[in-house]
Amino acid sequence: MVREWRPDWPCPVAEIWGHWRRGAGDPTYRVDRGRHWRGIGTPLGPATLSVQPRNGEGVIAAEAWGSGAEWVLDQLPTMLGAADDPDGFVPRHPRLAQALEDHPHWRIGRGNLVWQALLPAVIEQKVTGQEAFAGFRRLVHFHGERAPGPGVALHLWVPPGPEVVRLIASWQWLKLHIDPARSRTLMRCAQVADALERTLAVPGDEADRRLRSIAGIGAWTSAEVRFRAHGDADAVSFGDYHIPNEIGHALLGHDLDDEALAELLEPYRPHRHRVQALLGMRRWRERHGPRLAPRTHLPAR
Repeated sequence: MVREWRPDWPCPVAEIWGHWRRGAGDPTYRVDRGRHWRGIGTPLGPATLSVQPRNGEGVIAAEAWGSGAEWVLDQLPTMLGAADDPDGFVPRHPRLAQALEDHPHWRIGRGNLVWQALLPAVIEQKVTGQEAFAGFRRLVHFHGERAPGPGVALHLWVPPGPEVVRLIASWQWLKLHIDPARSRTLMRCAQVADALERTLAVPGDEADRRLRSIAGIGAWTSAEVRFRAHGDADAVSFGDYHIPNEIGHALLGHDLDDEALAELLEPYRPHRHRVQALLGMRRWRERHGPRLAPRTHLPAR
């Protein structure tokens, strides 16, 4: 299936979809000569989605394959930020104004898929990026499915759905290098996956409350899901290892804790995630010291 969409602003696909990509080796996301390929599990089944910006024409050309093809093409404008409303956002700091000037056409995309956002977010809880990306890759390769159509030739995958995750045995999680704390959270979420998808129809505060009612889902995971799936412009990733310090150094020149970050961002409601995302597109300080090492006490294969 094919669709051409002409947004009313220059739509930067790479910037908007950058937060869906889980590392350079993400098996569900490929970029080939400016063409973005994604393997997506939709309510109607798996889909391969290809998006190519035609910058000279102002057109986004999309193709899709699989039983979920019609769904992803219908959702394309929303996924690329058409429903995002930046009106009322006022940068109150020169560096934030600079970030907005550097990325004037960036928008917050609404993926409309809670499970697709939740699955990698839980795997990324309290571990290094290297460990999180590796765990997600293993899970997708062992329990996902090949993306339909040209996705096979591209080695593109669709992540496992909740019905598959519910059947993964405890010992298999360990072989995926995903510890019991995270695997138990995923199992609980898989049991109520349909209810989680219904949070797309409620306001951000209520969606946050429902997500966090599940043991193992806290402020950080809820925010990571809401800005990707719900397009929530106010979802701040409190509890992140880097974000408070990165924002603190960008705006104040020093590290922050979550309490100080909340106070700093309060004037930006309902656009607090917009601050986080815009500042996150550029490194505002040099990082020094050794990287955190991934844990080695779980079997790697």
